[in-house]
Amino acid sequence: MHIIMSASFRFLHAADLHLDSPLRGLARRGAAANAFRDASRRALENLVAAAMEQKVAFLIIAGDIYDGDWKDFTTGQFFVRQMGRLAQAGIRVFILRGNHDAASVITKDLPLPGNVHAFSVRTAETVRMDELGVALHGRGFANRHVPENIVLNYPPATPGHFNIGVLHTSLTGREGHEVYAPCTIADLARLDYDYWALGHVHQREVVNENPHVVFPGNMQGRHARETGPKGATLVEVADGRITALTALTLDAARFETLDIDLSGVEDMSGLYHMARAAFHAAVEGAEGRPLAARLHLHGTTPLHPHLLSHPLQLLEDMQALAAEAGVDVLVEKVVPATHDARPHGELALSGFDAILDDIAADPAFVAEITAALTELRAKAPKDLARMAGEDDPSMAHWATQAIATARTGILARLADDLAPAAPRSKEDEA
Repeated sequence: MHIIMSASFRFLHAADLHLDSPLRGLARRGAAANAFRDASRRALENLVAAAMEQKVAFLIIAGDIYDGDWKDFTTGQFFVRQMGRLAQAGIRVFILRGNHDAASVITKDLPLPGNVHAFSVRTAETVRMDELGVALHGRGFANRHVPENIVLNYPPATPGHFNIGVLHTSLTGREGHEVYAPCTIADLARLDYDYWALGHVHQREVVNENPHVVFPGNMQGRHARETGPKGATLVEVADGRITALTALTLDAARFETLDIDLSGVEDMSGLYHMARAAFHAAVEGAEGRPLAARLHLHGTTPLHPHLLSHPLQLLEDMQALAAEAGVDVLVEKVVPATHDARPHGELALSGFDAILDDIAADPAFVAEITAALTELRAKAPKDLARMAGEDDPSMAHWATQAIATARTGILARLADDLAPAAPRSKEDEA
């Protein structure tokens, strides 16, 4: 390292704000989802408040401030106002463009306050703060897709300074994230910087400690797969050396997945009891934040056919139980992945499984379903269409999943129709 100055300061490292990102999974929950609609803005307000409270020297935002092109200027104006608050507090801000807010993606523009520096999208550049003995090196994205290793063109460390690299990257790859500006830890280490402030990966991770390479995670969960606390990383430097990294929780709303094992549960009251406990525990963990929960039901239970054949009733039952735990608790989805406690033979429908298998495997049938879903997706609102294919862009895959779900539902409904009424509690039976 090249540290020769005895600088002592704090800075905040954030990334992936995705301001005004559309709701995913809650769009059909109506007015109850209002607490989530502005969550990305509230999270930015929390970030600004933390920067002032911690008296940081500067803030780094390593890409994806925006989720894409603005629908109108209110998104940009909100960001500018928050940066203005930091300007009044004497806090500098360093930002760069990521894949979601690349120069080619954002068509609108607003002048930024003088305390904000946006790194060039043409070449890696260095900004020095000699009063602190700090040099920051970074480059933003000109285009959404950046398949090349742009770190190879970053400048060497500035002697006598605490050197920070700012980069939006997937490194060598992270599950659930497309490849952008790929590079290795060795590529980063060769530049002899003291800290790498990364963005793009939405899960917080300290990738390396010598040098420090950090993903702070995104500021606010946007859908059910982005669970748990979200925020930024506070970095403390004393005598030119990093002395502490602290994860600050700054999200304004929370997504969680609740796993409920129904093995051996024989009536609906048993499910209700377990769901109540899970909701109350999740609300406590959210520490007063609005909560959106996805319930994952599993295990072998006599309730299996009833759960699969009455999905809407199940969702609304769980939402009613969630309301007991808190007024700002939403059920985003219920995923019944249970197994029937009874063998399929009890359906007394010999060969019916095979008939459904043959239908599901018929190429003409699959093609017809794929075409119908493709047409439906083309007519759907943009955000809903993107959400529907978010796990796999292949419409054929989506069709196969839909057929499998329908097959399971048919068998479950038949089983439920042929079985006694869905078991309730013993008290209900009395």
